[in-house]
Parts: sequence; C-alpha cells; structure tokens
Amino acid sequence: MNGPTRDVPWGLQGFKYMCNGCCEHRRVNRMAWHQGGILALTYLAYTCYHMTRKPISVVKSVLTLNCSSLQPPPDIPVNDSNRDTWCDWAPFDTEDAPALLGMLDSAFLFAYAAAMFLSGFIAERANLRYFLSFGMLASGISSYLFGIAKPYNIHNLWYFIFVQALGGIFQTSGWPGVVTVVGNWFGRGKRGLIFGVWNSHTSLGNILGSLIAAAYVESDWSLSFIVPGLIMGAVGFLLFLFLVPNPVDIGYSSPASLEYRKIDVTNSSDDDQADVGSDSRSIGEDRVIYRCVYREQLDTNNSERSETSPMLSGHRRMHSVPRNNAIGFMGAIKIPGVIEYSLSLFFAKLVSYTFLYWLPLYIEASTRYGATTSAILSILFDVGGIVGAIAAGVVSDLSGMSAVTCTVMLGLACPALFLYNYIGNISLGVNIVLLLIAGALVNGPYALITTAVSAELGTHPNLGENSKALATVTAIIDGTGSIGAAVGPLLAGIVSRWAKWNNVFYMLMCADLFALLLLSKLVYQEIRLYVQRRRVIQI
Repeated sequence: MNGPTRDVPWGLQGFKYMCNGCCEHRRVNRMAWHQGGILALTYLAYTCYHMTRKPISVVKSVLTLNCSSLQPPPDIPVNDSNRDTWCDWAPFDTEDAPALLGMLDSAFLFAYAAAMFLSGFIAERANLRYFLSFGMLASGISSYLFGIAKPYNIHNLWYFIFVQALGGIFQTSGWPGVVTVVGNWFGRGKRGLIFGVWNSHTSLGNILGSLIAAAYVESDWSLSFIVPGLIMGAVGFLLFLFLVPNPVDIGYSSPASLEYRKIDVTNSSDDDQADVGSDSRSIGEDRVIYRCVYREQLDTNNSERSETSPMLSGHRRMHSVPRNNAIGFMGAIKIPGVIEYSLSLFFAKLVSYTFLYWLPLYIEASTRYGATTSAILSILFDVGGIVGAIAAGVVSDLSGMSAVTCTVMLGLACPALFLYNYIGNISLGVNIVLLLIAGALVNGPYALITTAVSAELGTHPNLGENSKALATVTAIIDGTGSIGAAVGPLLAGIVSRWAKWNNVFYMLMCADLFALLLLSKLVYQEIRLYVQRRRVIQI
C-alpha cells in the first residue's frame, strides 16, 4: 500500500477492524480481495438497476388486455362500450393503448438519454460512493411510486409519464458510475473477458426483474414495481457502507496507471522497442504501432512486456497518463473511435431495448401463452445475452479487434431475428433455441461497446495530461445509445399497431445493419493493423 487513506467507507472500516486479528498470521493478497469485492458490489448494483427497468415490460400485458374472454366481477357493469376493456387499467383502456405504453417507455428512455451526458460530467467530479448510493435510492423510490398507482387508484397518464421520466434521470447514475469504478480497479489485461463476465449483470437484472414481476403480475401488479424498488434501495445502502471507488482512496496505487510508447515495427529489436528518442520523427505512419505498457511491469533494464491494442494506433506522440484531471465533453468527442462506436450503439441499443420492453407482449401476441408464461419465456433472450457478452469479450481479447467482433455478431443477428419472427412460434423448443441465439447476437456487441470498448477509449493516449475521461466517454457512448433505446420502443409501439409485428422485426434488422455499417471504418483499421502485426511476426 502506498500513501494515506481517505474517506474509507464505514462498513469497510468496521470489517477491517474485526478481521485484523484473524488476518495477522495469514498471508492475504488484500488487493485481490478488494478487487473481488468491487466486482461483486458493482455487479450487484447494476443488476438492481436493470431489475427495476424490466417490470414495465411484463405489466404491460395486464394493463391492456382483451377482456371479452374473462368473467367480470359483480361490482363492474359490462356493456358494449367496455366489453373488451373493463379489466384494463385506465388510462390504458383505449384502442391507442400500445402508443400510450410506448410513451411511458420513451419518457423513461429520453430522460435517461438526456441526463446521461450530464451524469457523466458529474461522475468524473463526484465521490462515486455517494453518487451511486443516492442514484440507487432515488431509482428505487421511482419504481415504488409507479407501483403505488394501483393501491391508490391513480389513473392519470401524466403521473405515469412523470414517474418514468424521474426514474430515467436517476438511473443514469448507474452506468458511468460502475464502469468508472471497475476501470479504476483493473488494468488492461484480459479486460474484455472481465467486462464480458461482469456485464452479465444486465441480463441477470432483466431475468430477476421478469421473475419478480411475473410472480405478482396477475395477482397484484403493484408489487411487480414495489418489491424491486425496495431491493434496490437496500443495495444502494450496502454500496454506501462498503464501496471504494478508487484504490488510491485506501492507499493502493492504481492498476490503471498506463504509459504509451511508439515503436518501429520494422526494426523491432529490444533496443529499438525501448528507444523513443529524437529520431522517431522519421518513422513512417504505416510502420508505427503503439504498445500499452504497465508501469508495474517495467523492470530496471526497461525490457518490454506489453500488449497491443488496435484502438491505440494513429498517434505519433508518447504520453504518460496521470489520472487526476477531468476532461471536457468536446475533448472526449475527439478521441478516435468515440463517434463511430457511439453512433453504432445508437442502433444496437435500439434493438436491445425494443426486446427489453416489448418481448413479453410479442410472445403473448404471437403464441397461445399467457402473461406469466410469456414473461418467463422472455428471460431466455437475456440468458443468451449473458453468453453473447462473454463470447464477445473473449474474442475481442484474443483477436484485439473489437470492431470486427461487433460487426460479425451484428451481421449474424439479422438472419437470427428474421428466423425468430417467422418460425419462432412453431413450437416451444424452436422458440427457446431462437431466443437464445438472438439474445447472444443482439446483446454481445452492445455489451462489448458499453464496457471494454468504453473503458479502453476512456484511457486513450490521445488524452495527454487530461486523462480522467472514463465516465465522460462512457456517458457519451451510452448516452448516444440511449437515444436509440428511446426511439426503438416508441417506434415498436406505433409500428405494431399500424403495421403489425412483421414490420417491427424488419425495423430491427435494418437497425442492426446500420450499426454494422457505422463500424466499417474501424473494421478496416483493425484489419490493416492486424496484417501489419502479422508481417512483423513473420520477419
């Protein structure tokens, strides 16, 4: 440990006091324990963020039903005007109910997208323990407020829109916060794998949100929102007690401290690799790659033990990267790759969130399954998403080509969506298999861009002395993607009413195609750099 500690969480202080005696005679890798704790806490936190987003997609099916086949209770008069809507929850008891439900989704997602950019700015400058704890508590309250509409008999559309928008604003505390904390504690080694496994919290949150909502949706749908809200508030308090946002806060040096150096790949002897002298100006652009070298791995002879990263190509200056100054919005935008990945995520997240908010309703409409069964079946899309996120991270680590990995998966997602729409309702087995495949291919690129790619761009050598950009870059990429996430469910609500579900799937396939095309420049650069590296190895 190096340097003084500051602002140690109360829970951690008490835990260390209790464990001092039992750890005196044991050799404990405390850094590894802290890293494991950080992964667990941030994983649990973002699981709760997604757990509170999912219930609305499950409850939609009971807010608006075809009531003609149900037996009304004695106290509700039924006539020709309300025969199909007597069991619906006003104001969603009209013919334009899909559009109104789409408005709720859009209220949440547009508020989320707009607030995300500000949230990233705040996250770079705030104590992330307080930032995340408050955000989780406020998000839990928002979910609770939606649920109490049933016991308090609230039927005002603007109330639901306000609560959804409020939840969207507070939910923006989650992603910049947890990605920055994990980025602070972990260096670049196997980052794709770590983030791929860790990012399964998104799918796990969707699964838990679906299971909790499905347990109450047909008996008392208010609990579908109240229970996740209470759980989220409790986990927010847990973060307040134990979360350490940065290893520096408890006296450790940051594993994310990096140094970038330029080498001539055509003269790649050990001496040349260590030399970044004045004659480097003569090195041609095609002969230069950059290597990220951990300061902790440099021995006294300056021998090189490094890893390559295609995102670091195209810069001809050596930079040291102190992590103390926050970067501005325009400075983050200028980082190579930020714009391309942001726009690609716009379309990738459009597809993912359309499934998040509409899949249970689509399954119920296209099959004979009820609301509870459809909600449980939709979980398989998120199970596939876990596999896809891990696979994307592993392939990205092994190949060093994140854009190529995303492009291949996006390309395969289009036929997968086409098949699911046309033959997914043939049988339960076919539906399950295609849901798993579609979930993996849709969520894999989305997960990779929002985690490992964002973290790598947030520590780019182009930042120079203003390198505290992880939360800002994450907020820009995810905020842009969230605009697409807001547009997707809104369009799905409109298209499903006027043009039926077939055209919704055509819309999703086109979105995946656009996401693929927007990465074409980065794909070309990665393939070019890969060919250069192969030539060096052969030499």
